[in-house]
Amino acid sequence: MILSPIWLPAALLAGLFQAWRTALQQRLRRELTVSGAGLVRYACGAPFAVAMAAGYFGVRGLALPVFPPAYLALAAGAGLAQILGTALLILSFGYRGFVAGTAFSKTEALMAAVAAAGFFGERLPLLAWIGIGAGVAGIVLLSLPAGEGWRGLAKGVVQPAALCGLGAAALFALTGLLVKHATEHLTLADPIAAALVTLAIVMLLQTAMHGAWVTWREPATWAALARNWRNSGLVGLLAALGSACWFTGFATAPVALVRVVGQVEVFFTIGFAHFYLGERIRLREGAGLLLIAAGVAAALLAT
Repeated sequence: MILSPIWLPAALLAGLFQAWRTALQQRLRRELTVSGAGLVRYACGAPFAVAMAAGYFGVRGLALPVFPPAYLALAAGAGLAQILGTALLILSFGYRGFVAGTAFSKTEALMAAVAAAGFFGERLPLLAWIGIGAGVAGIVLLSLPAGEGWRGLAKGVVQPAALCGLGAAALFALTGLLVKHATEHLTLADPIAAALVTLAIVMLLQTAMHGAWVTWREPATWAALARNWRNSGLVGLLAALGSACWFTGFATAPVALVRVVGQVEVFFTIGFAHFYLGERIRLREGAGLLLIAAGVAAALLAT
């Protein structure tokens, strides 16, 4: 059920902010551990998330809602799933590069659609399912190992890059579903307010959970973050902006629909990989991008 047309620009902006943030994280990976590169997203993003929520509530004159135990449990589960998914995504970059890792993770649209239909009763039109299928086909084409045809796909799927990317996709799909159902537990008529306050709560919980683990196992990570404060701060800002857009989309439309439109992130990813990270782009990726574009168009027509 679509509650507001704001879900569409939110999904498109989420794809841009996420691609930009992930490219910066990939560069920070040279200075930080996998865990540290993931921590930047929450520890540096939480202050921006809290500021956005406070500003919106202040402008709108809204009072903070009551946070029932079920809401906090769902928010904590979403935060943990995103932490683990981010770690797997960053790991996948080390095996096959930025584009391939992101492409595998974008299968989350299909996973979210199946899970939402099976467990939460969300229904999508047939054309939306066709769009999801086209998007996944495009992602598969992007993910084919260099120099190998379709026969190499079966072998490629069991490689570490694919396993990490697919694991990240499953966890990100779970994150979206948990966030959506967390916002439904809030007594707020304004879905944007529900999304922003949930973002602030989730990021604060993530900072506490992941920060405690890093303090225990990798205390030097905090000093590395301080040394790279400019890039760390920008990653945090982009993470907060991107997640605010994702959470707004989840609060106002079916999770799978938001995710399939958010696949435009792959277009931005290829641009950042080529111009920012210096990765070589293969000709095959053009066909994959066309399929993803067709999938996004079909999903939009379905609405």
